[in-house]
Amino acid sequence: MIVVSVMYPNTPGSTFDMDYYLKSHIPMVQEKLGAALQGIRVEQGISGGEAGTPPPYHALGHLLFESVGAFQVSFGAHAQAIRADVPHYTNVRPIRQISEVKL
Repeated sequence: MIVVSVMYPNTPGSTFDMDYYLKSHIPMVQEKLGAALQGIRVEQGISGGEAGTPPPYHALGHLLFESVGAFQVSFGAHAQAIRADVPHYTNVRPIRQISEVKL
């Protein structure tokens, strides 16, 4: 099992529309990736590690797939449409990471 994490940095002047992300972007991603997408989790940053500090990320999206190959096949066909939607909810460039789930 692998997880594709998409992290949206909370930098000065950055914006993030969580309502649009949850109600429009995520359902579109789910529809396009279909059965290859085995799970999804969305987290909203609320604080940094020290009390009263801002979170380092506005949001984190985690997409679960059986393998890197399954992700590449399902995402590849829709990458342009999915990426084209990003400016509708944020003005930051997301950071992506693919990880192997160990626990």
